[in-house]
Amino acid sequence: MYNEIVVKINNNHQTKNDEYNKKIIGGVPMGMIFLDTGTIVISSLLAVIALVIGFFVGYFIRVAHHEKSLRQSRELAKQIVEDGQKEAEKLKREMVLEAKQEIFASRKEFDNDMRERRQVVINLEEKASQREDSLNKRTEYLDKREEGLDSKEHKLDERKENLEQLNSKVEELVKEQEEKLQEIAELSKEAAKDIIMAEVKDSLSNEIAAYIKDEEDKAKDQVHNKAKEILALAMQKYAGDSTSEKTVSVVSIPNEEMKGRIIGREGRNIRTLEALTGVDLIIDDTPDAVVLSGFDPIRREIAKRALETLVSDGRIHPGRIEEVVEKARTEVDIFIRETGEEAVFTAGIGRMHPDLIKLLGRLSFRTSYGQNVLKHSLEVAFLAGKLAAEIGENELIAKRAGLLHDIGKAVDHEIEGSHVDIGVDIVKRYKEPKEVIDAIASHHGDKEPESIIAILVAAADALSAARPGARSESMDNYIKRLSQLEEISNGIPGVDKSYAIQAGREVRVIVKPDKIDDLSTFAVARQIKEKIEATMAYPGTIKVTVIRETRATDTAK
Repeated sequence: MYNEIVVKINNNHQTKNDEYNKKIIGGVPMGMIFLDTGTIVISSLLAVIALVIGFFVGYFIRVAHHEKSLRQSRELAKQIVEDGQKEAEKLKREMVLEAKQEIFASRKEFDNDMRERRQVVINLEEKASQREDSLNKRTEYLDKREEGLDSKEHKLDERKENLEQLNSKVEELVKEQEEKLQEIAELSKEAAKDIIMAEVKDSLSNEIAAYIKDEEDKAKDQVHNKAKEILALAMQKYAGDSTSEKTVSVVSIPNEEMKGRIIGREGRNIRTLEALTGVDLIIDDTPDAVVLSGFDPIRREIAKRALETLVSDGRIHPGRIEEVVEKARTEVDIFIRETGEEAVFTAGIGRMHPDLIKLLGRLSFRTSYGQNVLKHSLEVAFLAGKLAAEIGENELIAKRAGLLHDIGKAVDHEIEGSHVDIGVDIVKRYKEPKEVIDAIASHHGDKEPESIIAILVAAADALSAARPGARSESMDNYIKRLSQLEEISNGIPGVDKSYAIQAGREVRVIVKPDKIDDLSTFAVARQIKEKIEATMAYPGTIKVTVIRETRATDTAK
């Protein structure tokens, strides 16, 4: 069967070869090509072997290809891992660098913050040191004064002992005289005293009142002979010195959220504003308000203007704060100069050094008992000028001295010493007239005045401060003073009613006409005046007016 298959195969193969040969050579049979049976079998075996070999070769090739792919995949995975590690290292380095930059920025910000705080602490230490020096000087002054008082007290004790010894001797002599008088008159001490007092009261009461009236008339006559001196000295009796400074300003804000914006992130805004202006910002539970606290009124005004601008603008950050504060400082400087020039022009005193003009402008931010110091200085200038014109003195110099008398208050919170000493140093530096220097030095009684103009300025200063409404006063003290005036007046024998008028600067007393005669009204007025001076503390003067009125009435029928 195998042979048949081989024969068939051969035949078929031969047929195909013949057909192929015919096609190739034009149908001519190829006798030269002969394939026997063995050759065919060998060819078949070779084909099978080649197939098997090809199968195994293909298998091994496939396995080799698979291993190659697996190796490439592993290499690719390894490459990916290495790339990932490199990328991770790169990200790590970038993050470390970024963290270092943030740490550097934070450290720089922290250093700036600490530097600002350190500067604030240094400023506070300087202020504390200055205050301590001032207290030390004051302590030395008080020690010296205490030593002087001790010596005076010792002398007074010695005089008291001498007086007591003399008093004891006088009492012994009086006792001896009384005993002798009792023996001669055959009257007791009490009976004689009653008789003498009754006679003296009847005989001398009218004489004493008449004597007082005559002496007052003589005093009035003498006033006309020494008009200048007595007028100036009398006006000087008004003098009184006490100042009260406002140290806070209030800025209104639209809502409570604005407080957080003013404070800023971690307090940057409020620290910047405080460092640039030198004013403390107090942000508490007060609704819709921020309080600015500071002893320097110029700095408070700059801070107030800057904060109002920031609140209205809404942009609040350190850079904007610096810009607004600088603008506010420029505006305040311009305002100070213009205000000083206006004051000099209003007073009509001629030319003045620009530095003095700026100091006058700074006085517009100072107050004393609620009274603006610049307006007070202008009042003093006009009053001193009018007084000088009335008594024939130099009106222009008097105005100049009155306007500059409180010039030291413009910088007394910056320079050690009283405003009087500071003012004297300032006007000496700019070579003002000696009358101006004398007026500044003596307008509070620190030294004796050397010129009439100095006395006029002191009087004008007291008049400006003591006029009704010039300075603020609490309602309780006002009512208490009026009540005390009426109580003092009503406590005098013979007084029917009394009324305190003109804000307590005058008291009018109505006496009983059947108990007090016309001459006795002068004695009543003097008693009330002396009692007021002994028991009350008050600015200026209080006028006492005693009224005696007799009315006779009848009815016609």
